[in-house]
Amino acid sequence: MTGPVYPGYFADPFVLKLDSGYVAYGTGEGPGERAFEALTSPDLLRWTSIGRVLERLPEEAGDEYWAPEVAHADDRYWMYYSVGHGISGHHLRVAVCDSALGPFVDCGVNLTPGELFAIDPHPFRDVDGSWYLYFARDVLEAERPGTHLAVAPLASMTTLAADATRVLSPNDDWQIYERRRVMYGATYDWHTLEGPSVVRRHDRYWMTFSGGAWTGPGYGVSWAVSDAPLGPWEHAPVGTPPLLASGPGLVGPGHNSLVVAPDGSDAIVFHAWNADRTARQMWVGPIRFGRGGPALE
Repeated sequence: MTGPVYPGYFADPFVLKLDSGYVAYGTGEGPGERAFEALTSPDLLRWTSIGRVLERLPEEAGDEYWAPEVAHADDRYWMYYSVGHGISGHHLRVAVCDSALGPFVDCGVNLTPGELFAIDPHPFRDVDGSWYLYFARDVLEAERPGTHLAVAPLASMTTLAADATRVLSPNDDWQIYERRRVMYGATYDWHTLEGPSVVRRHDRYWMTFSGGAWTGPGYGVSWAVSDAPLGPWEHAPVGTPPLLASGPGLVGPGHNSLVVAPDGSDAIVFHAWNADRTARQMWVGPIRFGRGGPALE
């Protein structure tokens, strides 16, 4: 693994491959006229900031903007993100621009009005041209309540074609965010799955995702597999260690995106804490999708 590849705070990194190189979008800190810093790179290793690229909504929409991802369709660039007040009331929205470098302007659509809480949108285009939107949402009536993963087909880049369906529910204690967490007027052993990223390799669909509490060293990345975008999806076999976990020089790795490197191989981009745990920074590493599952190289 190589990192951090950019010295500044850059959480929830998503990298878009262009003909001319790469653009990364990330969750930042502090107020400003715009949200989401963007970086450009020729090779995934050298990054230059171009500033913030999303025009903020009126204050009543929220003060926290999280986890942008961008898709190229219909000759335009579509940025999916969540906005809410602090850690409450987040919903998914979409903004658009003719350039991958912004500025993006919100399209005026709440994509998830029926969800309690929705974050971490991931747009995915299948080989037949169909688009899907994966995301994380709160689910209370479950064996392991907390934040689960869902997917909905897109009728257009600003419209869901159907209600979201389940992708993955938590299945292990390492995914616990906090025991006896007070949420929605009740107390839960709260689990969290978030930050989904999907690719198609070997005629199957592979998802990497984060689990646990992003605030600490227990955060990590695991994977799931399916024969179709809408599922059913299966967790990695029981006992499979997370792809990414804290270790020497690496603290709290998570919220990844998957991108094709300049040499045509696959790469995983994620954030991890700096040494004194004051900032989340972007890391990059190689990943290989074999028929038995993904592995870091």
